[in-house]
Amino acid sequence: MRRKLWLLDLFLLIAVVITGFMLKQRQAETTGREQALLKQSIPAPQPPALPGMPKVHPVTPATYMAAVQMNLFSKDRNPNVILDPPPPPPPPPQMPPLPVAYGVMDLGAGPAAILAEKPGAAHRSYRPGEKIGAFKILAMNNREILFDWEGQPVKKTLEELADHRPTMTATGGTAPDAPPPAGNTPAAAPASSQPTTKSLTEVKGPGADLGNQTRACSPGDASPAGTVQDGLRKVVTKSPFGDVCRWEPVK
Repeated sequence: MRRKLWLLDLFLLIAVVITGFMLKQRQAETTGREQALLKQSIPAPQPPALPGMPKVHPVTPATYMAAVQMNLFSKDRNPNVILDPPPPPPPPPQMPPLPVAYGVMDLGAGPAAILAEKPGAAHRSYRPGEKIGAFKILAMNNREILFDWEGQPVKKTLEELADHRPTMTATGGTAPDAPPPAGNTPAAAPASSQPTTKSLTEVKGPGADLGNQTRACSPGDASPAGTVQDGLRKVVTKSPFGDVCRWEPVK
């Protein structure tokens, strides 16, 4: 038994010696690797290239214009003068009323229109090239008249230029449009004993001079055709626009 214990102790001693030798060898290897690692030099990286400094431009006064315009205490702040917009153009002129036509006649020297500047004004004959009011007559025929107003041609028919006012009756009133309904007719007024003034239909005799020793008929002239007065004979001719009246020299 004692012998076995000695063998066991010997075996343990040998195991301890071998283990110590192995530990010492590993320690030596570890120390060598550590020293080799510490002695190894790491190359330093190259420093980055620094950009060059920006070029400084010389100072000019124009670069401070924005700062000057925003400075409330600067005399020349905002030197740009804002002009007022131009006024709007005036509206185009309105065309005045057209003349009133009473007919057209042609005695061999070309057509002549009996015109007046406005209803109720004096009328006389006009030929192409003459002016009546603001209008100039360019051309005419038995149905139409071409005017010129401010460079604009205005073409109208005699029907459009006719005087459409109510006609005067023999008693001086206007002609009724339609007879009043039966049963509502007012009683006739008693005739006045006082003298009445002459109505337009009682005015007789030649009117305005038409040229070529011819004169127009007076408004409301009720004398029959063929009447002779002041060396002139009343002539009434038919036209598409009604009767054309004039006074011609007696031959």
